[in-house]
Amino acid sequence: MGFFKRVLDVVPGILVGAVFAIATTLLLIAAQVHAMQTTVNGWSITMQCGKASNNPLMKAACAQSYFAVNLPQEAVYWTATVDGAGQPLTGAHDYVLRFPPGGLPPNHAFWSLTMTIAPGYLVANPSNRYSVSDRSGLVPNADGSIDIYMQRATPAGHEANWLPTPGGDFKLWLRVYQPGAAILNGTYHVPPIEEIR
Repeated sequence: MGFFKRVLDVVPGILVGAVFAIATTLLLIAAQVHAMQTTVNGWSITMQCGKASNNPLMKAACAQSYFAVNLPQEAVYWTATVDGAGQPLTGAHDYVLRFPPGGLPPNHAFWSLTMTIAPGYLVANPSNRYSVSDRSGLVPNADGSIDIYMQRATPAGHEANWLPTPGGDFKLWLRVYQPGAAILNGTYHVPPIEEIR
């Protein structure tokens, strides 16, 4: 009986220790996720994921942030959950992402802009349009700039450049495959998402 009593006396401490270890690990991973990201104009990017030489904490942070990731030389991923003013992206507002002339993401393959809702589902819409890209027939403005409209209703005269939004909050993913040197060296920045007023 004495042995079992000693075991029962120790079990609560082991459980408390295990819970503490799990909570500490989750906090460390969350801190690493934050530390590895660079955010400019509301767009966050990390260039550290995908490397076999990463330590276990970095690998865990990358796995938490991205369901799959390549080396930066193969693909980079920006995400945005806020507009350029730092306000949450929501279907209650209309937005535009304006790439200046010559300001599309430099690449040697292609880029795409996709919208998701938590926990990463594509936005259901009657147009069955889930992304826009350099291959989707975007129509440039007269000066060569390209506007991508994100809103619930079809923007009159800009249907080709429209990405339908949900009723609630959403997240944008800008993926660039075989990114150009300006992306890899950090000099390229995605323009801010602007609310249309």
